[in-house]
Amino acid sequence: MFLESLGWGPSLAHAFSVVLHGSSLSLVPGRVVRQERGLLTVQTSELRLLARPSGRLLHHASGAQALPTVGDWVALQPPSGPGEALIHEVLPRRGVLMRREADSEHEGQLIAANLDVVFLVTGLDGNFNPRRIERALTLAWSSGASPVVVLSKTDLDPEVAERVREVEALAPEVPVLALSAHTGEGLEALRAHLPPATTGALLGSSGVGKSTLVNHLLGEQRLATREVRPEDDKGRHTTTHRELFLLPHGGLLIDGPGMRELGLWGAEEEGLGQAFADVVALAAHCHFRDCTHRGEPRCAVRAAVDEGTLDGERLESFEKLRREQAYHARQSDAAARREHQRHVKNLTQAGRERSRSKRRGD
Repeated sequence: MFLESLGWGPSLAHAFSVVLHGSSLSLVPGRVVRQERGLLTVQTSELRLLARPSGRLLHHASGAQALPTVGDWVALQPPSGPGEALIHEVLPRRGVLMRREADSEHEGQLIAANLDVVFLVTGLDGNFNPRRIERALTLAWSSGASPVVVLSKTDLDPEVAERVREVEALAPEVPVLALSAHTGEGLEALRAHLPPATTGALLGSSGVGKSTLVNHLLGEQRLATREVRPEDDKGRHTTTHRELFLLPHGGLLIDGPGMRELGLWGAEEEGLGQAFADVVALAAHCHFRDCTHRGEPRCAVRAAVDEGTLDGERLESFEKLRREQAYHARQSDAAARREHQRHVKNLTQAGRERSRSKRRGD
């Protein structure tokens, strides 16, 4: 019953039974509830265990994206005594939130897994940026989870209603919540998006009030918070790990370090189309199917900009994200080809070594 409160259900039970059937180990299911650097904490039906991936899992992982992250359901082997549990399998995921790894052209960084909803948090104290919200929406839609935009610190902005209308114009079908963790305004609306056993994640830069929000939802001061820098409204990094919290009303919420960069990494084409559904719909009426919207005749997108029905800055944002997505998709494909060629070369060399050994009679 406790695992069910963390989101366990029939599909996960079936996936675990398949793993258990093919293993000779004594495995139990659990969910990763904390990740700090390389150290994982997994909650089972009875225990909360420190854990690490097994050597086999590390060896067969196709990349960092295949390794367990916070929110993952895993099959692990508890330690027989003091020590860490070993994670042998990551159960099938859904709702996977990722971004491009900082300082990397082709590596994706897992943020959280098995999400139902992603809360895109932006502060109304100088942090508000429509272009950043568009980028965050692209990542959220790409995850497979449902995005919700959260405008925090409403007590610091007298133009809250205008900000809400501005975001609603960017994403007509996405809920927009305006709240203040300090006054409690809007918190019930957020709870409504997290019914029992539903998992959400907070995504936003440092200083937007994510940790303060978690503390209020928990009803206790669990996470440390710090004030933003008054000179530029920038946040100070306080949270250094990612953690899944079971809220008193039964919902589940993942918080982690603030992110100033939300890099696309080449797998967000569908998310881009959903985040910019208005632009995509207009593009379907362009005269040329491969219209670049940069001067071709009878371009429906440019016509909308000229008529004032489409914001020119929004079109520029769409084109920028589309170029970024395409570039990193090419980089990822090239890296995958190089990895495949290296794998084939290693297999070939290993085969030759075995043939030589047989001829020598080893």
